[in-house]
Amino acid sequence: MTDLDLLHFEQLKKDVQAQYLKEYTPSYNDISKWKGIDIIYFQEDLRKKAKGNISEKSFYTYFKNSPVTKLPRIDMLNLLSIYAGYDSWYEFKKQHLFAGELLQDEQNISEEEEKELEKIISNITNTPENDFSPKKSEFSTPENPILQKSNTDNQNISINSNPTEKSQNFDSTTKKKNYQKTAWFAITSTFAVLLGVLGFKDELFSKKYKYCFTDADRGANVINTLEIKVVKENESPILYKIKPGECFIYSTKDKNLKMQITAPFYEYLEVNRSLENAPEEEMIELKPDDYKMAAYYFSVKDVTGAPKEEQMNLIKQKRNQLENLISDNAIIYQVYDSKTYGIERLDKQKYITLVTTPTTSLKNLSVIEMKKEKGKIISIKFKIATTDETNK
Repeated sequence: MTDLDLLHFEQLKKDVQAQYLKEYTPSYNDISKWKGIDIIYFQEDLRKKAKGNISEKSFYTYFKNSPVTKLPRIDMLNLLSIYAGYDSWYEFKKQHLFAGELLQDEQNISEEEEKELEKIISNITNTPENDFSPKKSEFSTPENPILQKSNTDNQNISINSNPTEKSQNFDSTTKKKNYQKTAWFAITSTFAVLLGVLGFKDELFSKKYKYCFTDADRGANVINTLEIKVVKENESPILYKIKPGECFIYSTKDKNLKMQITAPFYEYLEVNRSLENAPEEEMIELKPDDYKMAAYYFSVKDVTGAPKEEQMNLIKQKRNQLENLISDNAIIYQVYDSKTYGIERLDKQKYITLVTTPTTSLKNLSVIEMKKEKGKIISIKFKIATTDETNK
């Protein structure tokens, strides 16, 4: 990657912006100021014209910052170049050469890389052979080694006066050492067992319980991720998140269990159990909040398959339903993957416009939290899940 490539990418971003402005009127002409529904419309147009997609996270990374410090992947560069009217990223650069710029195929090796390679080969071939030759070891042999003294008169001779006594002493010492080893092994083993019992006492004396959840009205699995708070006396609650269709498995040695269960589309439920005679497996029914489910249904309802005239009637019906379900003062947040733009607040009308615009992105809408008060939705927190940068 060169600095010229980064300059070319800035040019490409301007061409992409110009291409989109030919047919659409976003909130701002400057692409770096787009967010929310403007990005969704752009993704739709990109899929339609270039048969590919970039994620919302990538849009914030490469279009919100100018100039960028690194290039996107080549498949994203090709996709944006095709959208701007070129055959590829290479073709775009070819038609936007700077003064004195020579465009090379990416497979060709640069002059700098070629010089470095020649330098490495030269160093290898010019290394002296003796640098790698092991040095011979030199041994010196004494000229007149003395193998045995010839003068036996001057040598001292020790005589073992009592061999039986020495043997008895050796046997006594050996028995004493064996006894010490046995005693040390017994003490160490006992300590290890006690340490293991203390370390795993909770697992040894705990009992495992399994709780599964079902929709009380439909007799099917709940459709939301559940949040379960286990409340213990004189302790802070412990939060667990259970995915749809999964059961909650909990091990405890306590005699009582208190759980607080919440989910976006279900009524709050508090469960208290005495575990002395409780079954190890239990099915818990959750009462659905039909009002919240209706708001979610009308938010993600797909109308794109209907004829154009019928589609307009369905959108009008969808807007009316949401108008009745959502409070005028509702607090609505959209959550993003981007670190820079983590969350955006919408008013009621902006939310209704977003979810009544026929786009394929709505199938990825998921509700994180929804609250109701006096027959109206007063709070919504949602996310539109991102997809891969390109369709593979």
